[in-house]
Amino acid sequence: MSWESVAISLQTLLGAKFVVGGRTALELQGFAHYLSSSPPREVHLYGTVKRPTWLLDLNLESRFILHNAKRLFPDDVIMDVDKEGNDALVHSSYIRQRWGKWDWPLVVSSPERAILELLDEVPERETFHQADMLFEGLRNLSPRKLQPLLQTCRSVKVKRLFLWFAERHRPAWLNALDRSGIDLGKGKRMLVKGGKLDPKFNITIPEDLDRNR
Repeated sequence: MSWESVAISLQTLLGAKFVVGGRTALELQGFAHYLSSSPPREVHLYGTVKRPTWLLDLNLESRFILHNAKRLFPDDVIMDVDKEGNDALVHSSYIRQRWGKWDWPLVVSSPERAILELLDEVPERETFHQADMLFEGLRNLSPRKLQPLLQTCRSVKVKRLFLWFAERHRPAWLNALDRSGIDLGKGKRMLVKGGKLDPKFNITIPEDLDRNR
């Protein structure tokens, strides 16, 4: 049994609103292949319902890591995953990939949403340097999709980190973002003990990373 078949079963047969997100979604879309193993040792699922008790007992090569999607985005986003793109935030959040010989639909986070999910794991589960390497490949993100995600994201840390990395790498889509609607909160956020404070975004970063390179 593959992890993909389990995720598809959760999404379709059981009706559980778990979406493949974060690092796993980026790997599936070719953005993180140089950071991961094959198959992935961890599969990140995001949902708003209680996880099935049997999920973590499966004998798979990969281990499921479950996240509460409400940490980052409103409840209705994950619950409306089956919409056909009428809602700007839902349309920005998900894509459907075909998997297996029967072309089953696997719902995964869009690259725009997945990078925000991954940044929520910095620095506990993901490192600054891993995120920095990922941003090297994020040249073709859609500012139209990023805008509603950044405006509704609940994590000040994630939004500050995203813009910090974006300014470090200067992708073309950065200038198309309207920052006036992105709430970056107030006060400092210590993300790295003993790191240096970035005065623009008020976050501490590793000494060996420079926002302007």
